[in-house]
This record gives sequence, structure tokens and C-alpha cells, in this order.
Amino acid sequence: MKPSNGKPSLWAELYPELGTEPIPTDRCFSPEYFAQERERVFKRVWLKVGRVEEIPEPHDYKVKRVEVANTSLILVRGDDGQIRGFHNVCSHRGNKVVWGDDLCGLRNRARGRAFVCHFHGWAYNLRGELVSVPQAELFFNLDRRANGLTPVATDTWNGFIFINLDPDPRQGLKDYLGGAGERLEGFPFEQMTRVYEYYTVLNCNWKIALDAFSEAYHVATVHAGSFPGVFDAAVKQVRMYGPHHSGAAFQKPAPNPGPVAKLSYRLATSSIAKPGSRSSLPASVNPERDPEFVFDQTGIFPNYLIDVSDGLYFTHQFWPLSIDKTLWEGIQYFPHARTAGERFSQEYGQVLQRNAWLEDTGTMEATQIALSSGVKKVFNFQDGEVMLRHSYKVIEEFISRT
Repeated sequence: MKPSNGKPSLWAELYPELGTEPIPTDRCFSPEYFAQERERVFKRVWLKVGRVEEIPEPHDYKVKRVEVANTSLILVRGDDGQIRGFHNVCSHRGNKVVWGDDLCGLRNRARGRAFVCHFHGWAYNLRGELVSVPQAELFFNLDRRANGLTPVATDTWNGFIFINLDPDPRQGLKDYLGGAGERLEGFPFEQMTRVYEYYTVLNCNWKIALDAFSEAYHVATVHAGSFPGVFDAAVKQVRMYGPHHSGAAFQKPAPNPGPVAKLSYRLATSSIAKPGSRSSLPASVNPERDPEFVFDQTGIFPNYLIDVSDGLYFTHQFWPLSIDKTLWEGIQYFPHARTAGERFSQEYGQVLQRNAWLEDTGTMEATQIALSSGVKKVFNFQDGEVMLRHSYKVIEEFISRT
């Protein structure tokens, strides 16, 4: 992207409100700051917790732990097809209604169109209403209507399921996503249901993990093995959308893939490093249709990244478990292959991507250990790390709200 004077853009000039000053490092290891993030960010904004394909039929449900908010959630598709969310807490003695959930989510079907607490057998229907209480006659003026499952604001956008833990959200999901959601309208997310999912717990603050996937400055060093000489180390087409942002990754001129990569690209309908046209992208993504474009990343505040490319997309999510532990979820989405060649190409591409993610995650724990020493007081961000600077600014704004 170039301004009218023809010189390369400096993002600091285009977004002066972000400033250029160093960022304090204690935001990644201060217990007080983490407590404020928990209360004023994660408990107040819309958070992605799933895809509609995970619960495609009535009675299908998913249980998702949200450790940063000290809660477990039930997401269920009702008989009317609507997806609803509830806190996974029984109104009797506070036990979990559905047991066995793990960090990445338990998926199943509700038996008999109801959830039954294992402790004392209280039962709730798919709308969260209390429908059965064993020995109900022994309770004192029990109001069933007031003792259903506690609802959670739940909505969907392009097949992504979001929840908001604020009992009275300040805005709906569509308004929250704003321009960031609008620019991805038209991308065929629903067609890409072949899923490769990876996750691990990283011993680092969630922002350290998020930062590592939000800039291209590291490509020449960290990804010298998986993508040698492929990607440009500059982020381009950066845009801000309130608390969200986007930027694009590009190839260096004339990449020279090896024999297996060449075969994969020849057979591919989609690949993370495949050159060529980007016909499946909405007009707002890579609007100039630059042939060296590889993928576009949209950062949905606070902890979700959506990367779209030609015929595929992948996502990253970073769930705080504690001040220095993060659940990272990396998912690749492809259309179902129609030929053996397409399947080969997808397998090659997803393994290549997985290896790159291993390289990325390999930096994070060392960063946390070093920062926790307190020796370095600030991060010195360069101009290309503008999306990191934006995230830290937005977090600070949310924490400062009354």
C-alpha cells in the first residue's frame, strides 16, 4: 500500500493515534493487570466459542470451558434450530449439569431433549427451563420459572458462534464486529468443513501468544525452515475497525518451491503458499487483486484471528488460563477434496502450516521466562508491528472504562 506521494507507507503516519512510544512489558506478567483484563475485557466482550457445524442438528450441544471467566458453558441447538448458550451450573447446589467438558469442548447430543444434573437429577430442557425436580414436594416454595439455567448472550456471524458473558451486553454482535465483520461477508466459510485442529497449553501470557501470530517481522528467522524465502516480512493493507484490525501477508517475488511443493501447487485448489488468482475472496479483501497476496488476517478483539486465503481459511484463538498459561487453538478449514490430487495437496498444505505453527509457538515460553525477570521494562515495536500496538491500546482503553 502506498500513499499519493508514492513512498512506502509508514503505519505510524496513517494511524498516529496509536503512538510510537514503547509499550510496558509488565502488562504480560502483572497480576493486577491480568485481573483487570479478566473483569473488563473477557467478561464484557463477544468471544468466539465454536462453529455451527459442531452442533448441526437439534439436540446437539457443545460444552466449552472459559477458564478466564471461571465458568463452563453449554451451547445447544434447540428444536427450533436456534443456538442458545447457558452457564453449566445447576440451580440446586451449583454443580455442573454436564460433566466431562475439557478445555477445547465436549460435543454430544442431549438425551431425551434435556440436560440432567448427575448430582441430584434436576432436569432442564433445551431452552434452559427447569422441567423436573426429584422429590419436589420437599422444597419450600420452589419457583421453577426462576430456577432455570442461567442464560448467556449468544449469537452467530457467518457460522461462528459467539457469546458475551456480560448479563447486559453494551452492543449486539453485529455492531461489535462492525467493519471487521462486514469486510469478510461473502467469503464461503460454510463450504470449508474439512477441519484440521491443533491445540496446546503454552506457558506464557495470552498476549505473547497473540503477538507472535500478528506480525510478519519474524518470518525470515522463525520460518526459515518451513517457508524459506516465500513470505514478505512486511505486513500490508492494514486497516483498523474500532477494537479490531486486519492486515495481509504477501509473497516475495518469484518463490521457488521444491518438487513436492510444486506437485502440491499443481494439484491444489487451495494452499497457504500457492501463487495465483484469489477468486473466492470478497472484493474488500486484497481489493487490488495483487498476485503476490497470500492471506488476509482479521483480528477480532480480544483473542481471535481469522486468516482467509484462496479456497481455505485458518484461525487462531488464545484463551488465558492464568497470567502465564494460555490455551492456543489453531484450526485449518478446507473444502472437501473432490480428487486424490486435491486431498494430497490439502494434506501437504496443512502439514506445512502445522510445522510453521510449531515454529511460532516455540518462541513463546522463552519470551515469558525472559520477561518475567523484569529486566526489560518495555517492548520496542517497529512500524510493521502496528497490529500489536493497536491491541495493547484497545486493551488499555477497555481497562480504563468505568
